[in-house]
Amino acid sequence: MDNPLLEKNTLPSFSTVSPEHVLPAVSFLIERNKRRIGELLAAPGPHSWESLIQPIEDLEDELSQCWSPVAHLNGVLNSEALRAAYNACLPLLSEYSTWMGQHTALYEAYRDLAEREDFADLAQDRRQAVNNALRDFRLAGVALPAAEKQRYGELQQRLSELGSRFTDNVLDATNAWTKQVTAGQLAGMPATALASARQAAEQKGLEGCLLTLEYPSVYPVLTYCDDRALRQEVYTANVTRASEVGPDAGRFDNTDLITEILGLRQELAGLLGFANYAGLSLATKMADSPDQVIEFLTQLAMRSRPQALQEWRELCEFAAAEHGLDDLKPWDVAYYSEKLRQRTYQVSQEEIRPYLPVDRVLAGLFEVVQRLYGLQVEELTGFDSYHPEARLFEIRQDGTALARFYLDLYARSHKQGGAWMDSCRVRRLSAGELQLPVAYLVCNVTAPVGEQPSLLTENEMTTLFHEFGHGLHHMLTQQQVAAVSGINGVAWDAVELPSQFLENWCHQPEALRFISGHVKTGEPLPAALLEKMLAAKNFQSGMQMVRQLEFALFDFRLHQLWGQPEASVQGLLDEVRQEVAVLPAIPENRFQNGFSHIFGGGYAAGYYSYKWAEVLSADAFARFEEEGIFNPHTGLEFRRHILEAGGSRDAMSLFVSFRGREPDIEPLLRHSGIAA
Repeated sequence: MDNPLLEKNTLPSFSTVSPEHVLPAVSFLIERNKRRIGELLAAPGPHSWESLIQPIEDLEDELSQCWSPVAHLNGVLNSEALRAAYNACLPLLSEYSTWMGQHTALYEAYRDLAEREDFADLAQDRRQAVNNALRDFRLAGVALPAAEKQRYGELQQRLSELGSRFTDNVLDATNAWTKQVTAGQLAGMPATALASARQAAEQKGLEGCLLTLEYPSVYPVLTYCDDRALRQEVYTANVTRASEVGPDAGRFDNTDLITEILGLRQELAGLLGFANYAGLSLATKMADSPDQVIEFLTQLAMRSRPQALQEWRELCEFAAAEHGLDDLKPWDVAYYSEKLRQRTYQVSQEEIRPYLPVDRVLAGLFEVVQRLYGLQVEELTGFDSYHPEARLFEIRQDGTALARFYLDLYARSHKQGGAWMDSCRVRRLSAGELQLPVAYLVCNVTAPVGEQPSLLTENEMTTLFHEFGHGLHHMLTQQQVAAVSGINGVAWDAVELPSQFLENWCHQPEALRFISGHVKTGEPLPAALLEKMLAAKNFQSGMQMVRQLEFALFDFRLHQLWGQPEASVQGLLDEVRQEVAVLPAIPENRFQNGFSHIFGGGYAAGYYSYKWAEVLSADAFARFEEEGIFNPHTGLEFRRHILEAGGSRDAMSLFVSFRGREPDIEPLLRHSGIAA
């Protein structure tokens, strides 16, 4: 077939891929894989790694290399034609995954291999891959009766479609809302935000300024804009996206999708013998039981909520005493918090921004990686790109290439919000040839304006470090089996460890000396400003902690209690807010309708993973605090035990190998400024 998605290339040929290539390529590879797996199983036994599992991995990798650029483009360069092609393939991929997971002969071949005496002679990564596969066969319903197997497949296919529709609705709702305003209406906004709003208007051929629901537009309005009515309008549009209320009420409504998704997940869990979807979710995670997760989140809430309440009282008192506002609304919180931060610490994000031009921060990030792991990062040119803003880099050690990554930094229309890392190529060995890993790293930071480069906020810098931490986990793996290479096979509640871990260097004076540099002079953050920034690091940290715990508890309880007579989405969210939240929510708030992490991503009954892994990352960094934040021996230990190991061993044993003991919650509370 003359189809670029079927060609074998080191990197994707983005410029040659069109939506009409997608369905034929995916269909061809699925049918080819099914036929070839049947032939492999029909060969005389006994089956071995070399005769069965390695060839199947080769087939799977070809399908992955076909689908990877399609999924990436759907996220960063969404169009109607591409979306249609992408969505047309989801049922096929879901059916294929179910076919594999429920293939009795394939399961028996894996089981026979695991039960043979010479299984112990296989390398650790191969044994782990086989054991994971046997677990996944069971979780795919391989032992179910025929009718229930069929129902399992129908459920998975429908859930795949619904998750994609949920994400599409959020993207469409985000793109649908804009507001044309004058510069006068944006009084109080920093120059960088005004310039971005003017540029957005110019790009649409409009006068004045244009506001959107992309984060780099929403954030400065809520944080700095003096016009309270405008803040309310932007806030309301943002928290009602994809719902039955708000400016686009009912147009992209996810309400019914949420109900259907939860019902199907509960049915799926029941088919597999779990009481609820929370239990099914934990089958592949570090946490032992739903009770353990609830206890963990509740403990964190108990430790942090008193401080959060005190911070909220201080904010309300400040707004009343200093600004005459007695009734603080959600659209006032960021605005008056920023004023309180500036009064308390005499520092604002906007003062720091000129010291964080994007290329200086990138160079600083690469310097951190060089000091910790002895690596060099070089930018490559002349590659086949999909957008002028996409960049390509190579990670090297002593001149030898280890990995590559695409970097797509800036917010734009038709690009999904948020930030993420995804796999383009996975490190694996086949026929004696080593395939180097390639990652996609995506952010939505403020874009350059005119001749001025992108100037990052402190939060945007931290997000960039976070995603690069994920990227290092994918790219520095030393595993040679795809199923446990990089983040593959890593317990989902440990997968955030390397990303949150790397964030710590954003707040180390020794690191900030070379991460920061004024956009005009190159001078690093002045000592006085640096001191203020670090002093303000944990401003309202209690409020931030309970906000994340609200999301995590809502997600987990929703998947634990769904199906019980009294359970409703809004009701459970209201209950959780009553227990842990300190900020009031307006009745129109439909946070759940845009919660793509759990309804369109991989975090269902798993959003707690962010806090769970934050305990791991804070405790891991505490060792660097003890031994030196750029101690190369400690860096190489983290690289060896965590980054290189991938999913080849269970996450707790890897952590213990690095830390010498199981994780402790205290470093997280200390780093977060939560009083003991």
